[in-house]
Amino acid sequence: MPEVPALSGTASLKQAVDAAFSRDGALSRAVEGYEPREGQRAMAEAVASVLADGGVLLVEAGTGTGKTLAYLIPAILSGNRALVSTGTKNLQEQIFFKDLPALKQALGVPFTATLMKGRSNYLCLHRFEQFRNNAVQDVFLLPMLEEWSRSTQTGDRAELRELPEDLPAWREIAADAETCLGVECPRYNDCFVTRMRQRAAESDVVIVNHHLLCADAAVKQSKFGAVIPSCGNLVVDEAHQLEDVATQYFGVAVSNYRLDDLVHDAQRVLAAANFTDQQSADIRRALGRVDDHARTFFAGLALSRPGAPVSASSSAESRARYTTETIADHYQDGLALVGALDGVEAALALVVRGRREPGQVVETQTDSETILRRAGELRDELRFLLRASDSDFVYYLEFRPRGVFLRASPVDVSRIIQDALFDDKRATVLTSATLAVDGSFEYVRGRLGIAEADELRVPSEFDFSRQAILYLPKRMPPPRAANFAEAAAREVLEILKRTSGRAFVLFTSYSVLRIVQQFVEMTLPYPVLVQGKAPRSILIDEFRRTPNAVLLATSSFWQGVDVVGDALSCVIIDKLPFASPSDPVTAARIEAISARGGDAFAEYQVPLAILTLQQGLGRLIRHRRDRGVLAVLDPRLRTMGYGRRFLDSLPPAPVTMDLRDVERFMSV
Repeated sequence: MPEVPALSGTASLKQAVDAAFSRDGALSRAVEGYEPREGQRAMAEAVASVLADGGVLLVEAGTGTGKTLAYLIPAILSGNRALVSTGTKNLQEQIFFKDLPALKQALGVPFTATLMKGRSNYLCLHRFEQFRNNAVQDVFLLPMLEEWSRSTQTGDRAELRELPEDLPAWREIAADAETCLGVECPRYNDCFVTRMRQRAAESDVVIVNHHLLCADAAVKQSKFGAVIPSCGNLVVDEAHQLEDVATQYFGVAVSNYRLDDLVHDAQRVLAAANFTDQQSADIRRALGRVDDHARTFFAGLALSRPGAPVSASSSAESRARYTTETIADHYQDGLALVGALDGVEAALALVVRGRREPGQVVETQTDSETILRRAGELRDELRFLLRASDSDFVYYLEFRPRGVFLRASPVDVSRIIQDALFDDKRATVLTSATLAVDGSFEYVRGRLGIAEADELRVPSEFDFSRQAILYLPKRMPPPRAANFAEAAAREVLEILKRTSGRAFVLFTSYSVLRIVQQFVEMTLPYPVLVQGKAPRSILIDEFRRTPNAVLLATSSFWQGVDVVGDALSCVIIDKLPFASPSDPVTAARIEAISARGGDAFAEYQVPLAILTLQQGLGRLIRHRRDRGVLAVLDPRLRTMGYGRRFLDSLPPAPVTMDLRDVERFMSV
């Protein structure tokens, strides 16, 4: 008999949840060092209520609350399938490989779970067969992939830890919604994505991430896209990230990468096809025109980048808003590319829809139909982007080191999120350590389209008055001053001398990071790690293993990074993390709020920056035994009226402007 039965109904479910979290309950006997936490229990009871009765629950659970268990246990005990979406793959894997096995043992409740990642994380057996048949292959890589493909149970790229994260060959063999043949694929039944979907459809708990959640919702009308099974209960962890992810996936994007992939895949399919010589020649000519026009079009856009042209050595990304007028010089090249894609679709349609030769292989026919579909989709999306006429979208160019994207992102995703993610759910829980601004959930409710919800704020379990000190420099120039970076570098050096390194120094821009890097590397006697020198996961592992290390990083390290213990004893932030008003999406949202008579700075820019700052500073204290220094170098915390909103949102640590206090704190 299970120790804690799965129950439904508000009273009975809350009773079971309360028993699990009690001092002598199931968790206390299964989890070493378990201590009941009132905040955790309060959150678990609130989650149990909404799962039993339906509705929406917003929970801000401060660091140390144990929010993961607070939503997993009610979800398991409810007896209904639950979909859990996390902000990162790391948290997905922690839940699946650590938390759920521990709960299965502790609760004694039989349940099944499936971990689901985006398609590109999984090997496509059909594409791998085509890759393997290619005459030119890496003599070391191919045998390794072949052996792994025969032994793996999941096909998950994460199992290939010895291979670099950015392995170019993976793009050739990864599962992909654009190239997927669906039920027509000859490897459909043993496809890793198919098997993952089947496991998920039979599981009680399904673990996804926000990228998959939004990508799946965006394509769920397509038979080739949706993989997540229907679930009545949804838990969104790290819910503060949801708006940004939804903005990405509910938009439209065409890049030189997508055009290159189309031409490359089509040529590979064509090489194996049983078409007549004339058919093959017609399709090759059409593909050649796409390739030529794509190169001309995207090269012209790259040269229009503000500042220096895009180069392979450039590490920065930038965005620039556009209209049909501002890209007028490239508009005809874009239309020529639309026409070339039309030509590919027409050439392929003649073959796969009306002129199939006797003896053609079904597999090849299906691959050709997929290329036809992709060409049509790219043509339609590029035409939409060139028109740039839908007022619900903001249109912009995104420049990356080796590529250019035309993008259209929805200005307001609140209704999209509500319709695509929440409306078909019986119960939805949204939680994070940072959801409330000025003690209210009004900001996040507005951004995510939530009209009615229960609300709960659970304070952190950590004693910041004892575990941390907040340092604000007495004299710093304004962030826009020419000497700000040099002044920041001097402050960083003085702080790090007192903390013996062991710090994250987080920046809002690469320009200040580079200047501080020069000072630090010349002066500091500690190892310095810099974002961009290695993949993020490798840098974090190296930081953990390297005594007295200092990591200089920008936005991708402000959240989702967990370093417990003395290895991280200081977090320094250079400026208040306001989203740049020159960013196209930010600018469009500011304009929309101003157009309806609102105060965009107070309603949108400040709240967003507060949540980001909380996330950055939240990297420091991850355990009750952690101690360290929080430092914000931006003088606007003290000199501007809105600075009080930021200060009120920070952890309740003692504040000082004297480095001697920092030194005394670190010497204890």
